[in-house]
Amino acid sequence: MHAGFLLLLAASASRLAVRHGLGGATPALLALSGVLGLGYAFGAVRWDALGRRGRLGWLAAVLGCWLALVAAAPSFAWCAVPLFFAALRLLSPRAAVAAVVVITGAVIFAAVYLADPFDPSLVLAPIAVAGMAAVILLELQRLVDELVRTRGELADAQRAAGVLAERERLAREIHDTLAQGLTSLGILLQAADRQWDAAPEEARRNLRQAADAAAANLDEARHFVRALAPPALASGSLPAALAELAAAQAAGPRVRFRTVGDEYPVDVEVQAALLRVAQGAVANAREHAAATAVTITLTYLDDAVSLDVADDGSGFVPGATASGPGRGFGLRAMRDRLAGVGGALAVESAPGAGTVVAATAPRRAARPPGPEDRG
Repeated sequence: MHAGFLLLLAASASRLAVRHGLGGATPALLALSGVLGLGYAFGAVRWDALGRRGRLGWLAAVLGCWLALVAAAPSFAWCAVPLFFAALRLLSPRAAVAAVVVITGAVIFAAVYLADPFDPSLVLAPIAVAGMAAVILLELQRLVDELVRTRGELADAQRAAGVLAERERLAREIHDTLAQGLTSLGILLQAADRQWDAAPEEARRNLRQAADAAAANLDEARHFVRALAPPALASGSLPAALAELAAAQAAGPRVRFRTVGDEYPVDVEVQAALLRVAQGAVANAREHAAATAVTITLTYLDDAVSLDVADDGSGFVPGATASGPGRGFGLRAMRDRLAGVGGALAVESAPGAGTVVAATAPRRAARPPGPEDRG
């Protein structure tokens, strides 16, 4: 599409120079067409880097420049078809319809201006072309949306299967370690209770074995908890895991990671919660917001760690999706994870303005109150 526009623009400029020579307003119009070509090429090359707002500004500038050319030299109307697709691709349905009407009107003006005598087909043809372009692009968009939905359903099914498999694995681990250890502990304590009066030495021996079993079970439980930490944290720090997350997004938006402040030790539970928040926020930016750029910022404060994930995607109304599908469930999961370690989550977003997910957590994970704390 981009190459087609540039070729049509070059052909229109050549026709202008051949038909009208280089006198009068022709040099100015050729210069304007050159500016249009360079601006269009810049947007095509920097498409991903521009972001949604930048692309909308680029489209407005291209349309304005093209309309000025058509008003002065109707032969530039040949460039309309690629502009149909650009408007339908970038704009909301209402704005796209308005843009297509304006472009079609410019083409009809050019056709009527150049026709001698008047030919009604020159009015009907641009309308037919605009209609076909709209139908083709809308059908392509429907197919893309269906593909995205199908991929999402497949990912959900794979995720559910993975969760079920993980639950079964955890159940086996608990049965083979903690459950059996607690069973042995109960048997030893019951034996000690029966022998307490009749065979005190034997009871003490059973108590010592019970204490050893309890210590071994506690070590097993701690090892079990450590094994539940994200694999990315097993051999590195949180900054290293976040840097790896950013580098792994080659097929999605450009993800940049940076740290602020001096790194210090943080509980593994806190690191795991923040890493999961970052993973979820990046996934949301890629799957739901169509973002092209994401920035992850990890800040070490005096007594807390903050994580900000900002994207340039489509944005949303946080309150409107809190109970709905898509982002809402992921945000609830993030809040639950952070609440489990004494942290908090804040979300700033608006339609068309991108999203910022801000998480804060203490250096040390908050512990649930024990019996002594409750009185």
